[in-house]
Amino acid sequence: MEIEDAIKKAKKNDQIAFNFLLDTFWNDVYAFQLKRTQNENDAEDITIQTFSKAFDKINTYNEDYKFKTWLITISKNIHIDLVRKQKKTIKNTSKDSEDNYFDIVDDSPTPEDRIITEQNLAKLLRDIKKLKPHYQKVINLRYFQELSYKEISEELKEPINNVKVKLLRAKKLLAAIITKT
Repeated sequence: MEIEDAIKKAKKNDQIAFNFLLDTFWNDVYAFQLKRTQNENDAEDITIQTFSKAFDKINTYNEDYKFKTWLITISKNIHIDLVRKQKKTIKNTSKDSEDNYFDIVDDSPTPEDRIITEQNLAKLLRDIKKLKPHYQKVINLRYFQELSYKEISEELKEPINNVKVKLLRAKKLLAAIITKT
């Protein structure tokens, strides 16, 4: 799939296109944030927020610019906002009331989903324990407690798009662990 095609399909809410864009640009955005923050967890959180915001606002993307540049700009702005919030140390409720998001859910099982369901439960649990704790938690909430995205969002006190991106990333990392062993 070409990037331009993926962007057009993503604007039509195509889950496969979102996955392709995430896979294609994750390392670029993460590396950019790792240089800025010098912290793996912060870089990962900001990268998740970047893709969440980008997928939410994909229809505002202007094809005159490179998609990677657009993502990096979003990422940079998120980091700047976080630094400002940390400096203020005043607890402001963020834009949680903003319910304008796109469902980027594909109900058909992905290859990662099929791998998860086919594995022996004991081995699967050992593999899940190899993930970072926040990925373990989102996998547990979604697949073992069978919570909806909205319920997970409320449980983690995070926007629903962050939950979706975090779960997508957790599934990809888990699939990589499973296929290695």
